[in-house]
Amino acid sequence: MPAQVIIWDLETVPDLGGFAAANDLVGKTDAEVREVLGNKFPKHIYHSIACIGALVAHRDDDHWAVDALGAPHVGERTEKQLIAAFCNRIAELTPQLVTFNGNSFDLPVLRYRAMINEVSAPGLSARPYFNRYTEDALDLCDVLSSFAPHTKASLNEISKIMGMPGKPDDIDGSKVEQYFVKGRIKEIADYCETDVVNTYRVWLRYELFRGRLDESGFGASERDLTEFIKRHEDAKRHLSGLIAKAPHSAA
Repeated sequence: MPAQVIIWDLETVPDLGGFAAANDLVGKTDAEVREVLGNKFPKHIYHSIACIGALVAHRDDDHWAVDALGAPHVGERTEKQLIAAFCNRIAELTPQLVTFNGNSFDLPVLRYRAMINEVSAPGLSARPYFNRYTEDALDLCDVLSSFAPHTKASLNEISKIMGMPGKPDDIDGSKVEQYFVKGRIKEIADYCETDVVNTYRVWLRYELFRGRLDESGFGASERDLTEFIKRHEDAKRHLSGLIAKAPHSAA
């Protein structure tokens, strides 16, 4: 089996029911619970998963080739079903997992929510994904900053300084809850996919930097991504801007 990787990202919203249960607020309205929760970033355990974006790729000779890209969301299925399907895919492939800030947020949230939803997820134990001293789960935010908080940069900053378009103008992580409340869940999922693609492209640059891709393989990997998005452009028009500036994109 060729080497495989899953680049992934969560979008979450506050779990008001869970917060109420843990803080003796059962019976209060959502508005009352939200007021008590406050404006601070909630503890990880109080984040409910709205969508899971993922890009699956495999090593094809000298470059990486994209097999799948999507962001299933709670507008289509339950949170439990989202988590179970994602963890089953990990169990099937036992891939390297790549995130941006995943060790600090996405991985612990995924574990909390799997346990809260009573999901059996042996795939998350197939490799030492929760061990920060391996690359089974590679967090680009951590490794690019050498694990030093004062040297960290955002995914948007890194993407733009490397000549990539970065995040869309109309939505970012701070607006996800607003979109969710308005029922704009598909737009959250589309945004999540853009973050996944940006993370994949930064990871390809990191693979080039450390010599796991040569210049030819890096260019081929970028072209493969561009071609994948173009083949699926009817369903993924929100990604078209991400490849417009790709220096190695196909003509």
